[in-house]
Amino acid sequence: MIKRWCPRTSPGSGLELGWGMPNLDVVALITAKPGGEAIVEEALKALVAASRGDHGCISYDLFASDSTPGTFVTIEKWQSQEDLDAHMASSHIADVITAAGDHFDGFPAIHTLRLLES
Repeated sequence: MIKRWCPRTSPGSGLELGWGMPNLDVVALITAKPGGEAIVEEALKALVAASRGDHGCISYDLFASDSTPGTFVTIEKWQSQEDLDAHMASSHIADVITAAGDHFDGFPAIHTLRLLES
């Protein structure tokens, strides 16, 4: 694993600079079946609200594509892979699948990202 000089948080002290693991950026693409867009959107909104409280969640935002109706995108930032793994195993991920999974057009495409240039 590569460590770099980056902002990081520590309990009780807020933001500081130091050697640490860079944050983990994630993009997820979720496509709704025609007619299921509202159900998927509401389930994803509930997921966002719950996910923002997850340990290690720095940011979690939901977007709807204006160019491809029925396509939703989450842009997430996590403190570590372990935090993302815990999120993926959480009850609120199971809840969104239960509430809207039948309305997904295929499996969500989840991409962890690697910064090429800063």
